[in-house]
Amino acid sequence: MVLDQLEMDPGRRQGPALIKEGIRMRTGLDLTRDFVEEEMRYQDPEGFQLRDPTSKRIKRRALVNLGIHEEWSGDGHDKLKRIGVAIYGIRDVWSGKWLGLWVIPDNRLKDAIAYLWLSLVEEYSGLPIQTTTDCGSETTMVYGLATALREAFFPDFPVNEVPTHRFLRSIHNITIERGWSQLKFQFDANMDEFWDKGFTDGIYDPYDEQHIALARWLWSVLIQKEITQWKNRFNAHKPRRDQQKFNPSGVAPNVVFALYEKHGGINCLRGLTEEACVLISDLKKKLGAEELLQFVPPAFAERCEQCQGTPPDFRPEPFRPELSLASSTLWKRFRAGLTLNTFVDSCGRRVGGLVGDNGRLVEDICAYSHSA
Repeated sequence: MVLDQLEMDPGRRQGPALIKEGIRMRTGLDLTRDFVEEEMRYQDPEGFQLRDPTSKRIKRRALVNLGIHEEWSGDGHDKLKRIGVAIYGIRDVWSGKWLGLWVIPDNRLKDAIAYLWLSLVEEYSGLPIQTTTDCGSETTMVYGLATALREAFFPDFPVNEVPTHRFLRSIHNITIERGWSQLKFQFDANMDEFWDKGFTDGIYDPYDEQHIALARWLWSVLIQKEITQWKNRFNAHKPRRDQQKFNPSGVAPNVVFALYEKHGGINCLRGLTEEACVLISDLKKKLGAEELLQFVPPAFAERCEQCQGTPPDFRPEPFRPELSLASSTLWKRFRAGLTLNTFVDSCGRRVGGLVGDNGRLVEDICAYSHSA
């Protein structure tokens, strides 16, 4: 609870008394001031120095890493939550490459974050030396999994010497935070503008459950597509050279990541055996986090994707042409799918399957979104 409340104060301006009051207002639990202060001094001792009127600002230091997969930096991005989507990302610190950017309903669920982390471990068939995140409770599962996997498969690399996970305040998790600042500048503003168009044109009603249900699918698919394109463009972009940076600069992250030896790095990945990779896959299944990553019921999403995947001339009206921000048809599609009958007819799912002969598909979607 103290950690969660500290995350709501990124400026680190609140002392134990204010943190205590915030917890009481948010949860109803009245912790003692001594307990709150003790926990704060353990988790964030620098915060007390920062709040001291005579203290100096914390100095920024250049990052120094050995090579790729030495450190993964992960964090959530909440700026698009008003649209109904959250984002979680992981970057390789040495190269600066985005390893993953995912659009999910909630980036505060530890099972969902652990599932995404395991997906990267499975993709690269190995473990990084260390993962760095903020102090949010959603990262505790990643900490546990990383530690257990290191101890199981690399006992000669003890965690008490080189920890598998490092918790930092957000302002110190530099790599991912700088990535979010660029995403916010280059991506978020455009999304906000396209989303607001639905309000200003009188198309979207945020109090109508049918509107909410349909928007969940359309916008989750759209934003994931656009943010993947943004990630690929960022990873391929050659930035200006920074003379004060010890890690590679002036080279595209994709190039540095692929040609790490040429740029003075090594591959720090702890490679997993085939049997270990099978275990990773089993762990993902046991987490059962697939449902936590879905915005609408799977059957509904599958049918929409089938319609989206057919040739343009044969697609139902709400799915023609290709879904993209470059097209002016996004809100037109939304309007075409507003009424239940129009949308279900266009998907070929008027009766049976997901909702039953007399059921309403949109009610099922709304119930699903509320439960998620």
